[in-house]
Amino acid sequence: MRRNAVVAVLSATALAATLAGCSGGGNEAAADTTQNCTNKIVRQDAPKVSVWAWYPNMAKVVDNFNNAHSDVQVCWTVAGQGADEYAKFQTAVEAGKGAPDVVMLEADHLANYEIQNALVDLSKFGANDVKKNFSAGAWKDVSQGEAVYAIPVDGGPMAMIYRKDVFDKYGIPIPTTWAEYAADAQKLKDAGGPAFGDLGANVPAVLTALMAQKGAVPFNYDLANQKDVTISLDSQPAKDVLNYWAGLAKKGLVDKVDQFTPDYISGVVGGKYATYVSAAWAPGYLSGAGVGNGADKGQFRVAPLPQWDASNPVSVNWGGSAFAVTSQAKNQKLAAEVAIGLYADDASLTDGWKTQTIFPLNQNVLSSKEFINNPVDFFGGQTANKDIYIPAENAYKGFDYSPFTTYYYAQLQAEITKINSGEISGDQAATELQNTMVTYAKSQGFNVK
Repeated sequence: MRRNAVVAVLSATALAATLAGCSGGGNEAAADTTQNCTNKIVRQDAPKVSVWAWYPNMAKVVDNFNNAHSDVQVCWTVAGQGADEYAKFQTAVEAGKGAPDVVMLEADHLANYEIQNALVDLSKFGANDVKKNFSAGAWKDVSQGEAVYAIPVDGGPMAMIYRKDVFDKYGIPIPTTWAEYAADAQKLKDAGGPAFGDLGANVPAVLTALMAQKGAVPFNYDLANQKDVTISLDSQPAKDVLNYWAGLAKKGLVDKVDQFTPDYISGVVGGKYATYVSAAWAPGYLSGAGVGNGADKGQFRVAPLPQWDASNPVSVNWGGSAFAVTSQAKNQKLAAEVAIGLYADDASLTDGWKTQTIFPLNQNVLSSKEFINNPVDFFGGQTANKDIYIPAENAYKGFDYSPFTTYYYAQLQAEITKINSGEISGDQAATELQNTMVTYAKSQGFNVK
């Protein structure tokens, strides 16, 4: 689940201290985080496990879990969404107290906490028993070698949402490649149509995913050798992607508005953008923001993500959250039971996808006829799960995230801003980004390869 563009997580001081031999976490001074529960505790005599999570339907999910368990009860709190929660969790990690037993984290930020020893390896508590419930890519995103640091819940296989009314009016064919996407964008502009898409500086994860789709490997990091990191942000595939979008922006074929803002949403509602390159959670986000509820109802459709090489299709992901057990958990075994079982029952998963709260990663849902054949109202009854999102999720191979995702996203955002203002080319952005990240990594004690 992705709702925030850039989130603050890992302080440079904490990272440098970790690499120098200090470890965050430890439960010797753990505070009791089960005193103020948002939810009702069904069995007062059972031990409680504290959980921080921001899914909109968590109240129902927690009740489902507590009603089904007599050995443990969840004490749920909303500590904030994304950035707000992460900031509080980082403070608790550095203090060695105050963290919950279980915490909801987005997959691209797990490594930030793994390197601080703030998360528990769940493989020793039976995590691999549920490995079969997830695609190889989803499981890779929460693992380091044989260690498993979180249990996946939802993901963001990427696709291209488009305005059917705009495509029909201007006779635009659905692009299957990025070359076709650029040609369609030019055709639409020449016909006096709206922008074909948007290059928002505040969504650096999108460009990172598209770099991976092109074959770039921006980072290579293995927790087993936690002082070593490979950074390849100026590879030719990375440059190709940055140059491609810089070219679209320079020609005025795409807009340059920050996404997740009122201005952007009003533009989506008003037909200002012909496409929205996004993830499987986007229909829920957009409809929740008021898109598709008025005159634009029924105008949206979705198609597979355009490919760089049509003969070698690559599926990529944006967003997705999981439940991790923190090193401060008072009873790691019970906390692992919660992380593995929370939002994993049929009732919770069904509520999640029917309300468009999540795009579930559990194969029990992805293989169910009800989910597969569900006509998505936002897409005018299109069977988007069967035709687009499920194939994209099952084809996703996973991604190597860096141990400093937050800092990287901030630097890429700065480079996209300069691209959008015409200050630099994609090549220059890639070179600057590479130099900045190598300098930063070295300053934090990493050996950069």
